[in-house]
Amino acid sequence: MDMGPLQGVKVIEMAGLAPAPFGCMILADLGAQVLRIDRGGAPTPGLTPPAGPLDRGKHSIALNVKDPADRETLYALIEQADVFVEGYRPGVAERLGIGPRDLAARNPRLIYGRMTGWGQDGPLAPRAGHDINYIAISGALDLVGRERPVPPANMIGDFAGGGMLLALGVISALYERAQSGKGEVVDAAMVDGSALFTAFMHGMHNVGLWNAPRGQNPLDGGAAFYDTYECADGKHVAVGCVETQFYAELLTVLGIDDPELPFQHDPGGWPRLKAVLGAKFKERPRDEWARLFADSDACVSPVLSPWEAHEHPHNRARGAFIEIDGVRQPAPAPRFSRAATTVPAGLSKDPEQIRTLLSDWGVDADAIARVTG
Repeated sequence: MDMGPLQGVKVIEMAGLAPAPFGCMILADLGAQVLRIDRGGAPTPGLTPPAGPLDRGKHSIALNVKDPADRETLYALIEQADVFVEGYRPGVAERLGIGPRDLAARNPRLIYGRMTGWGQDGPLAPRAGHDINYIAISGALDLVGRERPVPPANMIGDFAGGGMLLALGVISALYERAQSGKGEVVDAAMVDGSALFTAFMHGMHNVGLWNAPRGQNPLDGGAAFYDTYECADGKHVAVGCVETQFYAELLTVLGIDDPELPFQHDPGGWPRLKAVLGAKFKERPRDEWARLFADSDACVSPVLSPWEAHEHPHNRARGAFIEIDGVRQPAPAPRFSRAATTVPAGLSKDPEQIRTLLSDWGVDADAIARVTG
């Protein structure tokens, strides 16, 4: 039975926070065998990743890479791995003796994934930062909000422009290795990845379609036909009827027939259109509007919280959310016709499972004994 398109790929992940674990979760979702190396030795406050969905499909062991014996054990694992992922600041892995050159000496075919905010070079490379800082200088943060930029949680930097970029880089490097037989170092930087997500806006700006202040452009809430509206119960619906025929259907379902309304794509008329649409949506609760628009092409959807999204009929029909160890979470994606993915298991620290995993990797018995006790 197929277990995903990355079945047989062996990944070692150095434990960290958010982007690198998310990238390795994607690899595990796609069938890779992921062994997470937790920090051994004395605990360090703030460096222990929280348990949850990012752990799924993985196994874990604890090693103190500052200890020569544990580092030798890691080297033994590296010799059998396809991918190694770390999320340290530039230079830290080298000081620990697990930098790209150290590991390439043990395994020249190794794909070495480096997940950082600023990248491996540049004046900010050694500095601290978080998602909000990376998306600030990439231009992505300035696109979100009305009067002032509003952080879109940590989705654009940590996950979309970070972990997803890392997974894409690792998979690309694995494909190239199949041609060249050589390893690769992947420099996945959140500042680069979040900048990629502004490519379309750069194109629109170049042709004069994204030149207004924040919140006044066609796709950032400026247009009446592309915004959210409050309903009678204080909840919201999302309206995205860009095309004229879909906009016409919106007006039909809402029961608006006013020949004096401004033209849909006239920015000067957007405030009046918003007032008309806003007043209409205030007449009914969100879920009633959702039912009225369910079978239309008006491009109107209820704005759901992450905690209720699993209840939507479309998400239920597709099995878009799953439950692992009592935690509801998004299901693996994308989907494949042949190399189908399965529902991942939760994180495993079971010594017997880890012995089986490492034996399948070809790790020698002495190294397995050191890892599992």
